[in-house]
Amino acid sequence: MVQDPLDAVRQPIETAKGLPNAHYIDPATFEQEKHAVLWANWTGLAVTADVPENGDAKPVTFLGMPLLLIRDRAGLVRVFENICRHRGMILVSEPKKIEGAIRCPYHSWCYATDGKLVSTPHVGGPGHNTHDAIDKTTLGLTEIRSHIWFDTVFINIDGTAAPFQQVHADLIARWAAFDQPMHHGGPDSRFALDLKTNWKLAVENYCESYHLPWVHPGLSSYSRLEDHYNIAEPGQYSGQGTLVYRQLSGDDGQTFPDFPGLSDNWITGGEYMAVYPNVLLGVQRDHAFVIVLEPQSLAATREHIHLYYATAQTDAALRAKNATRWRAVFEEDIFVVEGMQKGRHAPYFDGGRFSPAMDGPTHCFHDWVAAKIATHRRV
Repeated sequence: MVQDPLDAVRQPIETAKGLPNAHYIDPATFEQEKHAVLWANWTGLAVTADVPENGDAKPVTFLGMPLLLIRDRAGLVRVFENICRHRGMILVSEPKKIEGAIRCPYHSWCYATDGKLVSTPHVGGPGHNTHDAIDKTTLGLTEIRSHIWFDTVFINIDGTAAPFQQVHADLIARWAAFDQPMHHGGPDSRFALDLKTNWKLAVENYCESYHLPWVHPGLSSYSRLEDHYNIAEPGQYSGQGTLVYRQLSGDDGQTFPDFPGLSDNWITGGEYMAVYPNVLLGVQRDHAFVIVLEPQSLAATREHIHLYYATAQTDAALRAKNATRWRAVFEEDIFVVEGMQKGRHAPYFDGGRFSPAMDGPTHCFHDWVAAKIATHRRV
């Protein structure tokens, strides 16, 4: 009997191997992971700050799927398939404000911002806008199951995942101090990075601190490796924390205001978590960030990075300085994740080994991915 190579991934960290090369370079394996990992779980799509006002709509392509992120008239952020139910035409081709209805540019079928089909001009012939065979109540936009936490829009494409609050109950409780209004810093607090790598390598690199002294010497000058600790909750999430956080200050000594009500441990440190499968979060006393990883192909990933603050009234120059600082840190990781992607073409690489002391968060993620694939195979 041929042993499943994923069995080696699911061993204790002392003897486990990493995910095999195929999970980074094989199209068939990528297709399997798309269904088992990205469609079957709560996957990050965007942030609600992408549609800040009622009626705002933004088309998003995710794994080839045309989706529409929209804030409806009641202020609820929703996700729909971005196609008309008539002939499958794309409805919204660029970000816009929906002033009236969402009108299909092909035959002018119209939808309300809550997805209801409201108008079908000439569907019964010239001048006849109804037909007995066309039941508008059953032909609204197809809504994708979604949940919002930490301003992040998570979607469950196949609809099979347990409720988000149940899946992530432990993390929600762990970060309960940050369950409060957060304010996106605006245009100067969002940027994107394009990586020539499989999306999983971006997760793996983010959730461990082992690489900090060599890849991030500037950061390590005030936040040393020994100041960090591992976070690994099997089957749930993983990441790293630091006991030492240094606030950014402007030329005049100004700093960002703290989030209110934080305990002492949050005043002196911070945590950086990978929320499986593809959302990376960071929290500190005075700002937070959300990174949504967009898998564009087998070996191409776009990082969408957003910075948040305790108040909307923050100094623009200091925000820009903070964005520049974080961008520099994240750019330092690019050569690493792209180098590992190239390395996955080495035919004798067997997935590698883990340092039991330092690689717990990465092994935790590999084990989670392997478990999801195993479950998918049994269905």
